Amino acid sequence: MFFKIINYLNSKKNFPLEVHYLGYYVNWIPQETFYYSVENCGFRPRPFRTQGTYSKYNSIDDKIDDLHYYTTFIKFGIGRATYDVSQELRNDHLSIEEGKKLIKKYDGEFPDKYFKEIMRYLNINENYFHKLCNKFRSPHLWKKIKNNYRLRHTANKDGTDD
Repeated sequence: MFFKIINYLNSKKNFPLEVHYLGYYVNWIPQETFYYSVENCGFRPRPFRTQGTYSKYNSIDDKIDDLHYYTTFIKFGIGRATYDVSQELRNDHLSIEEGKKLIKKYDGEFPDKYFKEIMRYLNINENYFHKLCNKFRSPHLWKKIKNNYRLRHTANKDGTDD
């Protein structure tokens, strides 16, 4: 919707609008941007780690983000820690072995901190939410063993089919 509005406004001759992202002006490397923000802008990370990953400073302005990344884990088999590790590997801030340990420890961690509040807000029963999530587990990614789902393949090669 945002881009439809931008395109509409740009189509009007008397409304020249330009969109600028911070990444146009600074090299956007999350960890380095975090340090810069703390030193120069008074930014403070959360006092606790974000569920599903290891950081305290990424995407912390919304209570539902943790649940979003959890449902991404259910649907695609990769969670927030995988996304964060991938970014930090590209920026040479982690080794592959460190990244694998972080993924194993945090990927797929259930975000219970705001879960009940979000379920009330959405007017969804918690059991229904879990049943709905399980409907989106692709059988080529997940294997059900007794009453638990496990990934078939993982970055650490400890999935059910690795």
